[in-house]
Amino acid sequence: MQLTNRSKQVSNKQMTFAERIYLPAIATGLGITIKHFFQKKVTIQYPEVKKNLGPVFRGRHVLKRDDQGRERCTACGLCAVACPAEAISMVAAERQKGEENLYREEKYAAVYEINMLRCIFCGLCEEACPKQAIYLRHDEFVPVFTERDQVIWGKDLLAENMNNRYLRKAWTKEEAREQDIKGIDAKPRTQL
Repeated sequence: MQLTNRSKQVSNKQMTFAERIYLPAIATGLGITIKHFFQKKVTIQYPEVKKNLGPVFRGRHVLKRDDQGRERCTACGLCAVACPAEAISMVAAERQKGEENLYREEKYAAVYEINMLRCIFCGLCEEACPKQAIYLRHDEFVPVFTERDQVIWGKDLLAENMNNRYLRKAWTKEEAREQDIKGIDAKPRTQL
């Protein structure tokens, strides 16, 4: 009775003298090594040369600001609710008089924290945000953590630097797919 059709017949034939000294096998292995030695290298020198990650890569988080530098986040909590890893926490506060140049709406996130050990970089937070306040960068990795206190990222690490604005060619997966299909190398849009 045969249990599988992938079984092979094994023969117990005696090895020849050339097979016993392994010289043909060694020569075949060296031939493969020499062939690969002259082919183009696929490795890159990482710190100096960075690979293009593509428009839909999800990396470092950023809390966007508008053109006047005001925070977009209104502390609605939809990103925290949408997060399957429960990595986002926030505390809402109301804007005081004189803070109109800091926050767009009357309500803002006084505390906005992401536990980077819990985050699974799924992108559901940026899809859930109605004000398009949080994005996962497509061009930057999250730095390596060496201490426990570096794991919780607050607004000081998440808020967008106005001197180095985060721009990208496609803001949605659909736009990136359309640009790939058309072969368009569009200029980055500044804001949504």
